[in-house]
Amino acid sequence: MKFLLVFFGAGFGGSFRYLISAYSNRLFNLYFPTGTLVVNVIGSFIIGLIIFGLDMRGLLRPELKLLLAVGFCGGFTTFSSFSLETVLLLRDSEFLLAFLNIFLNFILTISGVYLGYIITR
Repeated sequence: MKFLLVFFGAGFGGSFRYLISAYSNRLFNLYFPTGTLVVNVIGSFIIGLIIFGLDMRGLLRPELKLLLAVGFCGGFTTFSSFSLETVLLLRDSEFLLAFLNIFLNFILTISGVYLGYIITR
């Protein structure tokens, strides 16, 4: 049962990742991997709300934590895509964009989790 909860959550998360990332890339139309950044920030914010707003207050059943935090957020966020895109930027000697990608993903995703924490306090 636990496996299925993570499986279904990840499926929905991955599907939403695809839609939001594709939309963001079309909207901004940049060489920079904007879609991955947007998804990572949103996913970090959502997991902050789930863990700090619900789980740490005892308001989230373990099954829902698996479905939402592990499954959905795990399928939704794209750290592996971020890593690949950074390596591709480095390979293409786009050092400034690679650094910007690392910096923005690091700062904004941690800020997303912290914002979720602050909002739920």
